[in-house]
Amino acid sequence: MDLKGRTVLVTGGAIRIGRAICIALMKAGSNVVVHFNSSEKAALELVEIASAHGVKCTLVRGDLSLDGGPEKIVKEAWDKTGGLHALVNNAAVFHKDTLTTATEKKLEAELKVNFTAPVVLTREIAALWRGLQLNEGSQRIRGKIVNLLDRRILGHDPECLLYALSKKMLAEFTESAALELAPIATVNGVAPGAILPPPKTGTSVRDMAGSIPMGRKCTPEEVADAVIFLLRTDAITGQILFVDGGQHLH
Repeated sequence: MDLKGRTVLVTGGAIRIGRAICIALMKAGSNVVVHFNSSEKAALELVEIASAHGVKCTLVRGDLSLDGGPEKIVKEAWDKTGGLHALVNNAAVFHKDTLTTATEKKLEAELKVNFTAPVVLTREIAALWRGLQLNEGSQRIRGKIVNLLDRRILGHDPECLLYALSKKMLAEFTESAALELAPIATVNGVAPGAILPPPKTGTSVRDMAGSIPMGRKCTPEEVADAVIFLLRTDAITGQILFVDGGQHLH
């Protein structure tokens, strides 16, 4: 898919890796819908960046943890732009919990944003694409979906049990959704390694990275490059690209 002139919804797009993805999309000529919850100032900065690149940036505020939140976000994004061509499920929460400290409330909170919201967002946007398909009677590809995962999906991290479980579930969903939504959409995943330290912690990327075969951590921009690649290609679906310098091989 040629990204120029297309409209892409990025959840959690105002900050961190989501911000890098939004900027990469703007540089590629895409119009971007930036979903945010509390990072309004950062989101407004992206409007200015989009203007500098000659593309549009639409802001949508919403809480993915609320019942009906994901549905509202897709509807507002679609109505404001007149249609979406791609969805990047980037928003996530991260908490360090072991089996000992895990509670049902914590599990529900982690799954709500990291797993349930992407599933609902995917369902809602797919329904809109199917509607276009029925109206036009064409089987051509309607859209692209990329889920942000984590290199932990291939390992075991008891210190981040709930987070790791949520990302493993999203990885499984990525493959299942790719099969169900073909041929109207491709669904793929990008699994970063240690890119940035968790927000509001003193942990450095080096501390949490562990051994990296390639000898360096990857950057948010490199994760964004992988997302752009998957959004552009029509030949790949149900795949997961690891952007971790080889960490997942351990």
